[in-house]
Formats: sequence, C-alpha cells, structure tokens
Amino acid sequence: MANQSIIELKEQEVKKITEKMSNAKSVVVAEYRGLTVEKIQQLRRQLREEGCEMLVIKNNISKRAAVNLGYEGLVGDFKGPNGVVFAFEDSVAAAKILHNFAKKNKTIVIKSGVLDGEVYTPDQIKEIASLPNKEVLLTMLATQLYGPLRELSMGLYLLTDAEKTEEKSEESN
Repeated sequence: MANQSIIELKEQEVKKITEKMSNAKSVVVAEYRGLTVEKIQQLRRQLREEGCEMLVIKNNISKRAAVNLGYEGLVGDFKGPNGVVFAFEDSVAAAKILHNFAKKNKTIVIKSGVLDGEVYTPDQIKEIASLPNKEVLLTMLATQLYGPLRELSMGLYLLTDAEKTEEKSEESN
C-alpha cells in the first residue's frame, strides 16, 4: 500500500512538472554545484524579476516530464544537482540571466535548454543569451523600416519641389 501511494505522488509530481514545462516559453537546465545558498537566492531573485522560476527537481521526475513532452535531448543532462529554470514571460530571459550569472560565478554550468519546443546545446543557449531583448530587436526593425521610407519621402519631396520650381520658371517666361 505504501509503495502505491509513493508511486501516485511521483506521478502527480511528474504531471505537475510536465505541465510547467509545457506552459513555459523556455526551459533551461543548469548545474549549480558549488554555489552558496546566498548565491542561489540571488539567482532566484533575478529570475523572479524577469518572470522566471528556478526549481530543484529530482532528476528522475525531470527526465520523465521531459520525455512526456518529447524533449529527449534534455534527459542526459539530468545528472547531479540541477536547477530547472522556467521562463514564462520572455523566452530568452532565463538563458540571459543564467549566462550573465555564470560569467560571474564559474561554478554554475548551463547544460541544455528548450526554446519554442526545440532542444538547444549549451553553446546555442549562450548564443541566444547574447541576442538583444525583444524591445531592442523591434526598435532595430523599426529603424530599418524607417530608413527606406524616409529616403522615399525625401525623394518625393525633392521631385515635387523640382516640379514646382519648373512650373514657376515656365510661368515667368
């Protein structure tokens, strides 16, 4: 009887983590071995400020949740003391925060992650973390779109100005 209740509890935990993973915009697995409690709290605070959550989950439960969602690429990384970071608002927030935190704290190791349903390696996550945030990218896009429009409007203005000048010169003759 006791074993059955333990199995049911673990199944509920797997279901809960599977749901969390499926609702998250991204999931990043990082090993936190060697971090002090103070540093972990600091990391969690930074993550919360950006709409992320870090959980320490039993590796077996994490593996089962990842397999349930088809993220088999994560399974091999669930060894040792891992923190699983879920980003619910900005899909690159978790990767950025962990990458920046890892620069200052060499003991944290980013193992892998999932963004938009795709499994990424640590190098790919570092590359994603170096991308500008959404607002900056939208500003860059708007600037790129604005440039040709400005040139077009200037060209049209000069064209109409030239036509007006030509009409005035014809009228005076």
